[in-house]
Amino acid sequence: MPEEAPARNVIERMVNRACNVLEGPVVWFRETVVTPNQKQYPWYHQKFRRVPTIDQCYMDDPCCYHEANMQFRRDKLVDNEILSILRQRFEDCVAYETPDHVEKCTPLWEYYQRAEANWFSKYGDLGFYGTAVAAFMKQKHRLIWERRHGKIGSGRKDLAVESADSDN
Repeated sequence: MPEEAPARNVIERMVNRACNVLEGPVVWFRETVVTPNQKQYPWYHQKFRRVPTIDQCYMDDPCCYHEANMQFRRDKLVDNEILSILRQRFEDCVAYETPDHVEKCTPLWEYYQRAEANWFSKYGDLGFYGTAVAAFMKQKHRLIWERRHGKIGSGRKDLAVESADSDN
């Protein structure tokens, strides 16, 4: 505790002593018991170790499947919160910059749209009870579709690309 200035009168001395009597044990308990026994995380949330993903698990390893599913759920919750924060930032920008928000908030909106598209490509159409296996299969099917038809959202493949594929 920093050294306090000496009391100017009797009443101030009495108040300081009363505060020390009441506050002293609390400060001592916090400094000697609570603070040394606290877990120190440099994050705001508990950091779990990364486990093998579902494609790295053996077929007969239910523990690995369970850990992969739990990690998938945690990752989904984190991604949901990231999306929520981005949405809130955009809404705050619109509320703050109302007359000319179209030009000032457009970069935030585009960033949110990209994040939303990425979220949907990973978790969309899985439902609430989606598992790591379902997400992995969705990714596999999307990659196969992109190999056959081109990038999703780009329309059909060019005719030159299709004719080159048919020649091979």
